[in-house]
This record gives sequence, C-alpha cells and structure tokens, in this order.
Amino acid sequence: MAACDALQVKGVMAIQPYIQLLNVSYRYPRGEWVLRDLNLKLYQNQFTAITGPNGSGKTTLGKLISGIFKPVKGQVLINGRDSREMSLGEVGKRIGYLFQNPNHQIFAPSVVEEISLALKFRGLSEKEIHDIVADALEAFHLSHLKDAFPLRLSRGERQRLAIASILVNDPGFLIMDEPTTGLDLKRKKTLSGMLEDLGKKGIGMVVISHDNNFVRHHADRIIVISGGEIIDDRSC
Repeated sequence: MAACDALQVKGVMAIQPYIQLLNVSYRYPRGEWVLRDLNLKLYQNQFTAITGPNGSGKTTLGKLISGIFKPVKGQVLINGRDSREMSLGEVGKRIGYLFQNPNHQIFAPSVVEEISLALKFRGLSEKEIHDIVADALEAFHLSHLKDAFPLRLSRGERQRLAIASILVNDPGFLIMDEPTTGLDLKRKKTLSGMLEDLGKKGIGMVVISHDNNFVRHHADRIIVISGGEIIDDRSC
C-alpha cells in the first residue's frame, strides 16, 4: 500500500511533514541492504506505530528518522533540512530518541544531573536550569529520586528519566524503540498516561513496537515494515 501523503490528523489537515524520507536506502558497511527506496512523511499531532517482524528494519528506520544514522541513498528531511547537514546536537533539539534499553542513554551520576545535562550546553542560567529540572522531576514523578544513582532505579523509573532528559530539549518529535519492554501492566499505564499528555502538547511520536495492545490503544497510524520495505501504511 502506498504511504499516506497528506493525512487527516485529529481533525486538522497536516500539510507540512515534520520528517520526510525521500527514496531512502540503507545498509551497514559490507552488508546487504536493510532498507530500500523508502518514501515516508511523518507529522506532528500524530502517533505513528511502526511494526513488523524481527529483522525487518524497524530499528534501523527509527535511527534514520532520528538522524542517528544517515542514509546511504536518498534524503531524510527534518523540518525541510537534510539530516546530513545537521549535527546530532541540532537534530536532538528537534527529535528525541528513546532507546529500547534506557541504560544506553543515561550517563550522569544522579537523576537531577542527568536531566540538567543537555540544558547546561544551551547556555541557560542556573535559575532557568533549576526551574526546568524541577518541573521535569515533578511531571515524571521523580522528585523523590532526584539524588539517586540512575542505574539503581527500576526500569520504569529509568525510562521516565530518559524521557524527561529528552523532553527538556523541547523537541517537536519523539521516537521510541520498544518502550513497553520489561514493563508490567501498571508501568504500561503510567507510560500511556505520559504519552497522552505529550500528544496533547502537539508532540509528534513514532513508536517501534511488537506490543499490539499498546499500538492499538495509541496509534493514529500504523506502518508495517517487512524485508526492508513498507508493505502497509494506514490511518486508524
């Protein structure tokens, strides 16, 4: 099925995509092609799920969309700019990426320092940083853990910390790779509530997931990848 072009999203016609892939192909060095000739438009105010079998190219697609990987062929445009012309820092201000394992993106010795890390590179004053971090700690129910060592937190707490650290950059888009892995039903409900709040703020989201119940609950649009190609793309 052809990829959706201009979608009716929550009652508003989305005209300008936040992210666009133009004839994108990708392979690892000396490897076979993982993705081939993908064309795709992704919009804010929309929750898009990417599904498909293991080895189909889902995670690779997520890293291309987020600017972590650069296409071997074609272009990835972020707000109309070619991702090849942007540093990871520039991309990070526009797109947040949540790894499947939150340990892969937590570096600081305490929760409060982890959330502060990106803000310190933006030239903000100490008061601005303090206020933003305090709001993030409260919003993600981490205030009582602000001095804790992140890698001693539960998986759900580490995931909330990783999302908080991403969102203080104020990106317009969030990409999550298998965010429900290892979460019990209670933690899934907590995550669902957070994502619904983010959606109300107009943040675009892509979730790569095998969790069909989670996808059905949240997705406005479902993209199915198989063999490195989009085989289905439908609004829900």
